[in-house]
Amino acid sequence: MRGALTLLLALTVLFGLDALVFRTNLYPQLLDPDSAAGTFELTLRREQQAQRLYGDNLVACLGDSRLGLSPRAAAQLTAQTGYALRLAGVAGTDPRTWYYMLRDLDPSRRRYRALVFAVNDYDDEDGKGDPAADIRLLHYAIKRLRLSDVPDFWRAFPPGLMQWEAFRGSLLKGLVYRADFQAFLADPMKRIRYVRLCNQGWPQWTWDYQESPRNMVGLRIDWTAWKAAFPPAADQNQRETVQNFLMYAPAPQTGRYAAFRRRWFGRIFDLYRDSPTRIIFVRLPRGPIPRPANLVHKQSASIREFARRPNVLLVPEHALDSLEHPEFYKDGMHLNREGVTRFSEMLALEVGALLGPPATRGAGK
Repeated sequence: MRGALTLLLALTVLFGLDALVFRTNLYPQLLDPDSAAGTFELTLRREQQAQRLYGDNLVACLGDSRLGLSPRAAAQLTAQTGYALRLAGVAGTDPRTWYYMLRDLDPSRRRYRALVFAVNDYDDEDGKGDPAADIRLLHYAIKRLRLSDVPDFWRAFPPGLMQWEAFRGSLLKGLVYRADFQAFLADPMKRIRYVRLCNQGWPQWTWDYQESPRNMVGLRIDWTAWKAAFPPAADQNQRETVQNFLMYAPAPQTGRYAAFRRRWFGRIFDLYRDSPTRIIFVRLPRGPIPRPANLVHKQSASIREFARRPNVLLVPEHALDSLEHPEFYKDGMHLNREGVTRFSEMLALEVGALLGPPATRGAGK
């Protein structure tokens, strides 16, 4: 009995210390800006600041690294459309991460005229892995996880090691921050200076950022022979993204991806159930050479199902097909500078057409 009480006391002290350091802003304000959590927090903070600079006709766009949106390029159309498009997405993220981003970015559920979600397909195609098993969510959204989230959060992962890691990491945040914290202790002043620099400069850096001008001109894919011919100067990344993103072997269709989408977009819909904010989906350009649609028999189309809801809109599926050429891509999956500019302008026009006339108070930089 005495041993059990001692153990309980030790666990209580451990949780208390962890909560003091990592559940407050004591340490999270010093996160490495280049880490998953650091980039997530920089994005959230930048977009919170942008809310104070723009008018009522603000549109938040969320996606992963394939969402090649330049808010600066899109702003060239604001005078025409009346809407300002902002980028709240982070590379490597998915609808689960976007849920936690939006929950704290827009607590009133009324700050945005619309939310745009960029997806690879309106149909559901299962890949090799289970999307619910992607533990990266824990590292992106760790600061945003509340104690009340713990019971639901870890159960969202498949049973096994991932579920255990999600449980202990969401309960004791120091386990997730451990590598970051150790790097901080190695040179605290260097980290503090870098955090200050990024906090001050990141909004302008990301506004001014220009994508690489490299392209994939010369890429050819023989889908019958399953072979790719690359441009002579193609580097390893360009070759790997073609192989992994375009030429991957089809996987058995289990319905897991559709279930994942329904669960997490459903959570986002629940957030905005009583909100005037519109939900818009856009199908991203499929790549420098589109993958043939007949390679996989897709059994469902969750995004199309969502469009039956009164507040959900779809950008026409083929609206961005004109960008599906090698000259607009820097590798097998990401748009280059010219592609980003064209995409940003085209998306701004599509969003404006779907939303119609803006509110009387405009938006501007």
